[in-house]
Amino acid sequence: MLGLPREAATLLGRFAPAFAGSVFVRWVVLLLGAILTTGRRTVQNILRTVGPIAVGHFSSFHRVFSKRRWSMWRVGRVLATLIVELLVPDGVIDLVGDDTVEEHRGKNVYGKGCHRDAVRSKGKFTAFRWGHKWVVLCILVRLPFARRPWALPILVALYRSKAWNEKHGRRHKTPVELMRQLLAVAIRWFRGRNLVFAGDGNFNTHELSSFARRHRKQLTLVSRFFSDANLYTTPPPHRKGQRGRRRIKGKRLPSPAEVVEKAKRTRITVRWYGGGTRRIEIVTRTAHWYKAGQGLVPVRWVFVHDLTGTHRDEYFFSTDVEMTPKEIVETYAGRWNIETTFQEARAHLGLETTRGWSQSTVLRVAPCLFGLYSIVALLYTKIPAKYAAAGRVNWVGKETVSFSDAITAVRRWLWTDWVFATSGRARGLGRIAHRIREVILYALAPAA
Repeated sequence: MLGLPREAATLLGRFAPAFAGSVFVRWVVLLLGAILTTGRRTVQNILRTVGPIAVGHFSSFHRVFSKRRWSMWRVGRVLATLIVELLVPDGVIDLVGDDTVEEHRGKNVYGKGCHRDAVRSKGKFTAFRWGHKWVVLCILVRLPFARRPWALPILVALYRSKAWNEKHGRRHKTPVELMRQLLAVAIRWFRGRNLVFAGDGNFNTHELSSFARRHRKQLTLVSRFFSDANLYTTPPPHRKGQRGRRRIKGKRLPSPAEVVEKAKRTRITVRWYGGGTRRIEIVTRTAHWYKAGQGLVPVRWVFVHDLTGTHRDEYFFSTDVEMTPKEIVETYAGRWNIETTFQEARAHLGLETTRGWSQSTVLRVAPCLFGLYSIVALLYTKIPAKYAAAGRVNWVGKETVSFSDAITAVRRWLWTDWVFATSGRARGLGRIAHRIREVILYALAPAA
């Protein structure tokens, strides 16, 4: 396929059933061109990068996103299946999710709105940006060459503001409702596998907890908790002959803050943000979380005090009361890796540099760039050993491979074994002195 190296052709060939033949070839060219391109990820700039490999009229590549019929859901399923088969073949599948704002200028851009930017908002200052808010679901994987887990995106949904939905006659969906939809899809895709989802404070709602409870045989929710949560025991059994409706809740329990004030704390060591470890103090209890009109959800909550003093006190919870406090804290700490994914997607994959404005283009281009992060990670696991350390940047204290190293190695591999080999320039490249050739490849595949 397109003269690609065998490892890359085998991996990308799995996506073929999601497209018609000619559309698939052009999609692969654009995908690999987006890896090789270091500037804006516009279609025209990608075509400049891959040059003669992009066979056909340039407009046919633009139409891949704006006109051609193919489903992002099918592409996402293939990507998720590849990640699970290659990196999480057994055991629990750890999921993490969050939303991020992508700036997108233009008067007639589909779905654009004014959203709060959590990255730029600090303290009492709130920053707003015009663009798109994407709700992203990732699989958290541990790679042998990395110290911390990597969050690999598999599903993406566009959040549209309430004002935009009212204007266009659409039913409004909150980010929590969109995440619930993505989780429902993941449950359907991975039947028979246990899923543990970690979300930040935006996803600690009783609604999402109830959803996890209904699918408790397959899904567990871990998130932040409320220090003043309404907690109760289970309702007493309804006695035979007793009049009136059954009781919804039992005896009122002290709130987590009231328990922590009097309880004895336990010290444990847990995996912490960034892949290190940390000594913490905890207090934990089980209870039933109640919200009027929505009933009870059994939870285990955990109070966490960082003994080093660098993090504020936090409350976490899990809808699986059998989870240990250590597992709950480590699961939530792993959620932070999705923030690194967002930052690296902007820095290395041009997430905010696209210029499409139509509905089909908007709903396809950004999700493809999120998925490109996962594809780069998968390609790096298949890369020949001689390219694995190519262009790696080292500094004092660095011990593992970063995404910057991974995409640099993949770029050099594609330039050498695909672009130059396909265009018939491989022999000429081999005649260039080694040092000069390294300078050329370093310029074509920069580390950042």
